[in-house]
Amino acid sequence: MSIAEHRETPAVPPGPSEVDVAIVGAGLAGTVLALTLAKAGRRTALIDPHRIHHEEFRAEKTRAEQMGLFEKLGLGPAFLSLVTPMTDIDVYRFGQFFERKPGPEFAFSYTPLVNGLRAALPAEVPLTVGKVAEVSTGPDRQRLVLTDGAVIDARLLVVATGYSEAVRRAIGVERIEESKAHSLTLGFDLAITPRDFGLQSLTFYGRRIADRIAFITIFRIGERMRANMFVYRTVADPWVRTCRENPQKMLCELMPEIARRCGDFAIASEIDVRQVSLTTTRGHRRDGVVFIGDAFATTCPAQGDGIHRVLTDVDCLTSTHIPAWFATPGMAADKISAFYDDPIKIAADDRAMRASIYARRINTETGLEWRLRRLRNSTARHLMVFGRRFREAGKPSKPRVA
Repeated sequence: MSIAEHRETPAVPPGPSEVDVAIVGAGLAGTVLALTLAKAGRRTALIDPHRIHHEEFRAEKTRAEQMGLFEKLGLGPAFLSLVTPMTDIDVYRFGQFFERKPGPEFAFSYTPLVNGLRAALPAEVPLTVGKVAEVSTGPDRQRLVLTDGAVIDARLLVVATGYSEAVRRAIGVERIEESKAHSLTLGFDLAITPRDFGLQSLTFYGRRIADRIAFITIFRIGERMRANMFVYRTVADPWVRTCRENPQKMLCELMPEIARRCGDFAIASEIDVRQVSLTTTRGHRRDGVVFIGDAFATTCPAQGDGIHRVLTDVDCLTSTHIPAWFATPGMAADKISAFYDDPIKIAADDRAMRASIYARRINTETGLEWRLRRLRNSTARHLMVFGRRFREAGKPSKPRVA
């Protein structure tokens, strides 16, 4: 049976390699799940086409909330060894300095992060390099046949293949586009050292609705300065082409207030571009298989909720559902559905989707309702600035030392 001809089977005899859990896809979701299952003593197979994760422009910064989840999963030290922590973030709104927010935040390049976590895999969970050629699922056993003929038999199959569709389609799961080409992320290095930049991190919010910019964030990764800009445009938009042809000129015009701070936005790398659509999944409540991370749903990276969804999925599975599922025979769809109905997972997914939709609308919509919302938000923020300056003005000045 080929991968394009997936069928449900009532049961599959144990194969040459028998495990508790087979995970297809060794990106962030699959690798974190494999590490967490290994700590729990589960026999686990992790399958991916590449021994070294390929260069991929994905998430590059996360927050304290996600750090808490890494720690809960027992992966805090491994994660901290692969990231650059930041304690202060300077925020610019309305074209001027607005506030300095306390961190922490954590910056990283996605590919080294994944490869670093893969390197932490214990010997009992080796990475199996290969592509899935055949897959069959059922209420008791799941069977994978790789292109080299290797067979992996598992009680539970976890699909963590991100945007890849081959395994999803083979199983009969459909991806639904909720907002096509929802947002675009541009990433690039700045030709300025962290020492010359001075700040740990800087975030500049767009000033004009016509620019369709959510914000640009500039931060340190190791010994280089990195920028991510989130815009509500498509790859084919002439604005994007102009930006890629002369990013320094465009950025200096958009953000003259911080241009000098950023070395006049001299660019030290090619511009990475990633288009994201908001998607959900249909037909996923099936015997023996569960979908996590971007294999289940995709949201906008501007809000930083993607890693939170991944870690929440892993936490819900490993702390609650997999132990309960393995305590009794079988792996039918009614068991699997408990994961999708978990209120913690639902809350994380809903929060990310709502935030993605709201952020685009508040930054692009021109109707009266959204103009009033922006006016309300900007008034509240200006009052915050006024109140802070008033309090600071009322503080007694420190006496000068002669």
